[in-house]
Amino acid sequence: MTDEFFSRAMQLDAADPLAGYLEEFVPPADDSVVAYLDGNSLGRPLKSAQAALADLVTGAWGTGLIRSWTDGEDPWMNWPERIGDLIGRGCLGAAPGQTVVADSTTVMLYKLARAGVAARPGRDEIVLDRDNFPTDRYVLEGIAAERGLRLVWIDSGVEDGVTPDQVAAVVGERTALVVLSHVAYRSGWLADAEAITRIAHDAGALILWDLCHSVGSVPIALDAWCVDLAVGCTYKYLNGGPGAPAFGYIRAALQAEIRQPIQGWMGRAEPFEMAQGYVPAGGIRSLVSGTPPVIGMVPVRAGAEVVERAGIEAIREKSIALTSLAIELSDDVLAPLGVRVASPRDPHRRGGHVTIARADFRSVNERLWREGVIPDFRAPDGIRLGLSPLSTRYADVVTAIDRLAGLLR
Repeated sequence: MTDEFFSRAMQLDAADPLAGYLEEFVPPADDSVVAYLDGNSLGRPLKSAQAALADLVTGAWGTGLIRSWTDGEDPWMNWPERIGDLIGRGCLGAAPGQTVVADSTTVMLYKLARAGVAARPGRDEIVLDRDNFPTDRYVLEGIAAERGLRLVWIDSGVEDGVTPDQVAAVVGERTALVVLSHVAYRSGWLADAEAITRIAHDAGALILWDLCHSVGSVPIALDAWCVDLAVGCTYKYLNGGPGAPAFGYIRAALQAEIRQPIQGWMGRAEPFEMAQGYVPAGGIRSLVSGTPPVIGMVPVRAGAEVVERAGIEAIREKSIALTSLAIELSDDVLAPLGVRVASPRDPHRRGGHVTIARADFRSVNERLWREGVIPDFRAPDGIRLGLSPLSTRYADVVTAIDRLAGLLR
């Protein structure tokens, strides 16, 4: 049966309008990687990022030196907003002046969540779900302890995610902030962000969306959905590299109301005046704290440019096709071996990865890695197949599941 899937995968790859983008990625230096299915954790490097990093070292950094912060057509000081606008335009459905690149995802999440609860004085509850990514839960636990707030938990299933009805059941006049992931890190559940945002607003609360597992994979419309705050990483589907800086979004109409808590010199009005007292810069620049991570932003820019060029709708179309193939293969080849699909079957409720589960998958994942098939494991029993449309072939999906079936047999 796998031979039939291989034949079909070859036909799909031959007809794939995004197939040419695979050539834009740096190939592995040896043959130790047979199928890379972990683009939802760490995207592959782009050749354009490789070249741009070399240019930075010899050019703006090596020759321009300190002058590159302020001089030339593309001064480093402007990068947080310029690259933020690039991500906003190509990936977030966000008009200019609302997105900025700076800090790690954790720090950016803290800034926005802490600012969000402060912007709703008199309200003392934060709504979140128990299966959100650990960092989100830990950051919010810390903010709640710091501010004397109460956490209101939604019990979402590990194989699906948060629904509008669940949010409507817990928000109310005490809710300051709702914090949820657009795509669940474990199951791949794609939340109805527009409906949930509307429910939060009807209760008078702000909403903060974690876009880490959706940006660059799923169409997002922050402006159209009237989202207040959003944060996301850039090293998954945007291929920004390990530890790449995150982005933060604040809706334009809310920016005058939001006061982020980490007051650094680069987020101050006229930072080089070195004046006494903190006066926040106008607009989204106020979300910056310290010196922008210029080197880290080079691959982020390259990745966002490729996503914009390919088009998020075309990326999403291939993503659905890849994940649908993975589910079909799992049902046909792996289900008889005791494997179950632990992700939504409805493509409208599924993000860019598929989780399959079996009790022994922790050790099986380690064996897959040794064979050059690289997905990842998430406790308690799930292997995630991260299918990044610009760098994943249909044949990679078939190869991975064929190798997995061989191990299980």
